[in-house]
Amino acid sequence: MFPFDDVKTESKQIGVGCLQISPLARQYIDEVLDANRLSIGPFVHRFEHDFAHSHGCRYGVMVNSGTSALQIALAALKEKHGWQDGDEVIVPAITFIATSNIVIYNQLTPVFVDVDQFTYNIDPEAIERAITPKTRAIIPVHLFGLPCDMEPIMDIARGHNLAVLEDSCETMFATYRGKSVGSFGDAACFSTYVAHILVTGVGGLVTCNDAELATMCRSYLAHGRDEIYLDIDADKQSDNDLRSIIERRFSFVRLGHSFRPTELEGALGLAQLQEHEENINRRRKNAAYLTKQLTPLIAKIQLPVIPYEREHSFMMFPVTVYKKGERDKLCLYLEEHGIETRYAFPLITQPVYKKIFNLNSEDFPIAKSIGENTFYIGCHPELERADLDYIVEQFYGFYGKEHEKK
Repeated sequence: MFPFDDVKTESKQIGVGCLQISPLARQYIDEVLDANRLSIGPFVHRFEHDFAHSHGCRYGVMVNSGTSALQIALAALKEKHGWQDGDEVIVPAITFIATSNIVIYNQLTPVFVDVDQFTYNIDPEAIERAITPKTRAIIPVHLFGLPCDMEPIMDIARGHNLAVLEDSCETMFATYRGKSVGSFGDAACFSTYVAHILVTGVGGLVTCNDAELATMCRSYLAHGRDEIYLDIDADKQSDNDLRSIIERRFSFVRLGHSFRPTELEGALGLAQLQEHEENINRRRKNAAYLTKQLTPLIAKIQLPVIPYEREHSFMMFPVTVYKKGERDKLCLYLEEHGIETRYAFPLITQPVYKKIFNLNSEDFPIAKSIGENTFYIGCHPELERADLDYIVEQFYGFYGKEHEKK
């Protein structure tokens, strides 16, 4: 049972995410249906291209989820660099479980490191301490919409000859020192799942600047198919000899997956990409308003921190409660008043990982504290000023304080 299944809430409901289907999105969906084609085609390819370029990358590969994107990107890196089963990949101790699951799925070993208490992102100093002769890669996670501190991370990677796979499933259209998330590492992965920044229902992307890596990812998402036939239009558009295509289009050169999206997701993604500026502006304005109105409570709660060299896309609005044991009570109170909450991602205490790994949460003091005291609420563009004021009033209601809007 979900912890709040038996909670009686007021009629007002404020969710952590939203879905907005614009007239342009409806137009594109109609075009897909009119074309009578659902398999990967022009909408997916255009979305891939335009999304990659919007994040400073040459190549984009769309798949059916952000998790699938991470899975095939790491598989391609492992194959390209000749890593061995059991080699190590560094991941943060606070992230959604997919980040480390895909390491295990690729027969590699996740090595967990602590995070920064203010940004919730991976701590570069902890990365340095965790490197061993078996370390092959780092997966920094841009959490909640905020980029990681990428300059020291990339310095560490270059110094130790490590690959970097950016998990940017929660962060789009944000920069670090003027450079876009997704453009720092060997590859990056994004998600367009429900409640994310761009929403296609299901979906994800790999971005990179390496043509070979992009082709390998396309093969992995299509059962490991020979690169001569990674698209059903290959026999019409390829420069390859038709006989070669016929001979090899059911040739499989690696163990892959069925991770393909459809043209419907491509159409939704393309429309939202073309209209993303209003989405991001609303998220940032909502976050700024919540931060301003909740600032009088800063002795009780930590509000989002945005270091000077970074932008924040605010997929969510994270809050940390200082008083031990108060987080659960505050979340229950908010849920009772129709405001949806989610705990932060306490990766190292997950039941399945307790079975697999011999982890001591005391070795990750910041992650342990975040896992016990941090949660998030929605910050999405569908929230109106009245919704934001309602959220603020409930925080003050919980803490028994009067509030005057600033």
